[in-house]
Amino acid sequence: MATSLPNATSPEPEPGSSALRLELLRDPEAAGKRLEAIAWRTGSGQSRAAAERVEAILEQVQREGDSALIELTERFDGVRPDPLRIPLAELEAAWQATPVDLQEALKLAHRRIVDFHQRQKPADLDVKGVHGERLGRRWRPVERAGLYVPGGRASYPSTVLMNAVPARVAGVQRLVMVTPPGSDGRVNQTVLAAAHLAGIEEIYRVGGAQAIAALAFGTATIPRVDVISGPGNLYVTLAKKAVYGRVAIDSLAGPSEVLVIADHTADPEHVAADLLAQAEHDPLAAAILLTTSEDLARAVPAAIEAQLEGHPRGAITRQALNDWGLIVVCPSLEEAARLSDRFAPEHLELQVERPEPLAERIQQAGAIFLGAWTPEAVGDYLAGPNHTLPTSGTARFSGALSVETFLRHTSLIRFNRAALEATGAAVITLAESEGLHSHAESVRRRLAR
Repeated sequence: MATSLPNATSPEPEPGSSALRLELLRDPEAAGKRLEAIAWRTGSGQSRAAAERVEAILEQVQREGDSALIELTERFDGVRPDPLRIPLAELEAAWQATPVDLQEALKLAHRRIVDFHQRQKPADLDVKGVHGERLGRRWRPVERAGLYVPGGRASYPSTVLMNAVPARVAGVQRLVMVTPPGSDGRVNQTVLAAAHLAGIEEIYRVGGAQAIAALAFGTATIPRVDVISGPGNLYVTLAKKAVYGRVAIDSLAGPSEVLVIADHTADPEHVAADLLAQAEHDPLAAAILLTTSEDLARAVPAAIEAQLEGHPRGAITRQALNDWGLIVVCPSLEEAARLSDRFAPEHLELQVERPEPLAERIQQAGAIFLGAWTPEAVGDYLAGPNHTLPTSGTARFSGALSVETFLRHTSLIRFNRAALEATGAAVITLAESEGLHSHAESVRRRLAR
């Protein structure tokens, strides 16, 4: 739960009330501290007990393989995933059963995501040195990629596309998708339709930490992969953290978040809708408004309340806003940008009169959405850039899932005699400074011949 801070103006509700308690701050230093607390809101949640539970699951899957996957899925999801693998015919049937308008929307998203990611492919390097040596770097795809697609509160066909497309563009030959089954033992039809569109043929109905273990260690049915990508809950995240090193991972994703910077030109209904669009994800989702307009700060909570009326995910959304929602009235857009960089948001919307100059000022954000006509939702589904973004302040040092996530690069070095003669003395000197006799000898003996 969010703690009360100085300058908070929302009254405390009666016990059991569903009234919105959206925190409002005006003091920049108090706002900065609150933003940091929100960014790290899951730190205490990654408890020792959860980590120990994940470790036990990993060990059981490594020891027992498929039987552990079936037993753990029965225990946690209440269904028996038998068979583990979804037949190809079921993927084709899911696509055929998908309404035409949804098919067309998926195809549009797929085309745009493919087009953008194809432009990301890095070029090999081939450099000729001054003494005739050749230096280079080449990129090659990993052989197998594991894609985790979450289930639970909602199903995410968009996550299928956002993970499969960069892997395919990178040239990965074998994509292995895992996703938890529903209470009926089946995987969501639209998720399967998106997988069919993306060319994924290997899908297993297993989720949670046990699915990550299967991808990392391999079982009789599920192959071991080289990279695991895709978001999940706390147990999935802890499992990815635990197996990193045995396999590569894309990131350690936390709860989703949006930060909106808005001035007097912003429409309160648009701002409210965009904050709600993030808060409806999860009770831990964060929705933050930094504004230079007192009028907007007063209007947005009322607009949120109006849009929450009859909201199908109202309980989740209210909890997220009450615990992790925040409005800060800033003296200037410069101060808003400074606070935004302190938070390093996953999604940053600039609903201001001149968004481009403000975007130049921002240094730390996963994705920036410029202007009143760019809701974060377009990035979630079909703008083109990847929607798998750094959370919990990690935009300070990382970026979106990309084609490079599924590539590895190798350095290429070729010296001729002239190049070694020109540089060998320096190599010998450096090797001897480190006390590595044979390093120096490997060069000295060549030059002596």
